[in-house]
Amino acid sequence: MPLLQIDDGGFTLDGEPFRLLSGGLHYFRVHPGQWADRLRKARLMGLNTVETYVPWNLHQPRPGEFTAEGGLDLDAFLDLAAAEGLHVLVRPGPYICAEWEGGGLPSWLLAEPDIRLRSRDPRFLAAVDGYFARLLPLLERHLATRGGPVLAVQVENEYGAYGDDTAYLEHLADSLRRGGADVPLFTCDQPADLARGRLPGVLATANFGSRSVENLAALRAEQPTGPLMCTEFWIGWFDRWGSHHVVREPGRAAQELDELLAAGASVNFYMFHGGTNFGFANGANEKTTYRPTVTSYDYDAPLDEAGDPTEKFTAFRDVIAKYAPVPAEPVPRPGPKLGLGAVALTESAALLEHSDALGAAVDSPGPLTMEQLGQDFGFVLYEAALPDAGAHLLEVEQVRDRAQVFVDGLPAGVLERESHEHALALTAPRPGSVLSVLVENQGRVNYGPGIHDRKGLLGEVLLDGEPLTSWTNRPLPLTDLAALPFATDTTTSVGPAFRRGSFHVDTPADTFLHLDGWTKGSVWVNGFALGRYWSRGPQRSLYVPAPVLRTGANTIVVLELHAGHRARTVEFRETADLGPTEE
Repeated sequence: MPLLQIDDGGFTLDGEPFRLLSGGLHYFRVHPGQWADRLRKARLMGLNTVETYVPWNLHQPRPGEFTAEGGLDLDAFLDLAAAEGLHVLVRPGPYICAEWEGGGLPSWLLAEPDIRLRSRDPRFLAAVDGYFARLLPLLERHLATRGGPVLAVQVENEYGAYGDDTAYLEHLADSLRRGGADVPLFTCDQPADLARGRLPGVLATANFGSRSVENLAALRAEQPTGPLMCTEFWIGWFDRWGSHHVVREPGRAAQELDELLAAGASVNFYMFHGGTNFGFANGANEKTTYRPTVTSYDYDAPLDEAGDPTEKFTAFRDVIAKYAPVPAEPVPRPGPKLGLGAVALTESAALLEHSDALGAAVDSPGPLTMEQLGQDFGFVLYEAALPDAGAHLLEVEQVRDRAQVFVDGLPAGVLERESHEHALALTAPRPGSVLSVLVENQGRVNYGPGIHDRKGLLGEVLLDGEPLTSWTNRPLPLTDLAALPFATDTTTSVGPAFRRGSFHVDTPADTFLHLDGWTKGSVWVNGFALGRYWSRGPQRSLYVPAPVLRTGANTIVVLELHAGHRARTVEFRETADLGPTEE
């Protein structure tokens, strides 16, 4: 495999001038059965390279563990990229942002109450070094210096927007080098942060989505010689719950790309194919208000969430063809889609009643955080006894992120971090009534100082101004639902409930699950966690990848969180609904 070199004039590959034409494609946001299809389409758009982050939190879910199987089989993904004739840029973190849960940092770091993430805190650096010690041997045979497709590796990610500790970046670069990463290293930052985030002796690159000439000039002012590269050329954007579906006009994005390539720069589209935040993997942002990201990571990219070419695919390929050879093959046609119609969910299991089938309770004087419980994603069910009958005022110091409150199993209200609601009036019908608080982790903050984002009930819980003590804390990660005792559904649940149904498929193909009339919750098909739904939108359907389905009988489970919910059917349609765009 040719070697990438950096000199004063730019990139060279085996001594010849080279322009990186790359696109973001996160293996962990795409079903592994579809990796080869997405990589082939990257080549067909005219790309010679793909870029991927590596999510530390998934590869190392617990200290001392490391997994790279199934949807995390980075080894297989890199082999497929090489087979397609594509180079690869790897961005291993430790922090990746990516609108991903916690910016990719594992939640177990936050079990240390005063840890300083993305810093020279010895505890953080020791954890990072341990992670690299497990990841880098996996990458070694894929490095271009060993004949593999990986041309370059990133140091950290947009660090200039967070800090300015060059010694921290030096430690990471040294750790990568010690681990065998002997290909070029690079950093990336937004133009205004280049001086804070760059590392002397390492290639600096810039992230932007418009004003290409101006932003490349800022990069050149900071780095007078060497290649010009935009590592994140933002051609779309992500969505958050309660807003609109963000799109960007293809012609304008193509014009910006033309200006960037005319200036001689290399580019990495962010994203070429966005994919999906399956399960509970979405991140969140918090400036003044907490804003969780939706399940879809469609990103208005050249390939949509289902991997079909959009207008941008053709528009960008036409621009690329002005500067580099483009395959003569036609634009790929959209893949087949299934419209299975309505599916009845005829069985149910109440969450509160059967919580013991989902996790073991831990007793404590006050509520424990998810991190103290050794939990990363999902829910925690907190329970305590109310000492007296009658009216009470419940106050929670911090709710992370959404708490449904019940008294003796009956709904009493909702407390939300997003709306800064931390107090609730409730009534206990008897002394010793059970207070149940179901808290959802809606996604750890992935950008800025808010990444120190612990989940659950934080701080004291007060009842009528006095601390409420003697709690049970039950982790509900919802990674295995097999123990739930489903029964034929004959009544309307008054609390959160799992509902189950079955459906038949003749030939598996992509489809989109629509939950009209449902309120909020999560969905599993054949045990695969599709992600969250929420009636507030904008997203109103969930993408179901073809490899998740089976020929013959299939099973769907929906966790609906809200009491009195009457919907009993869902529908698989041929088209997605990501919500209205901004007027």
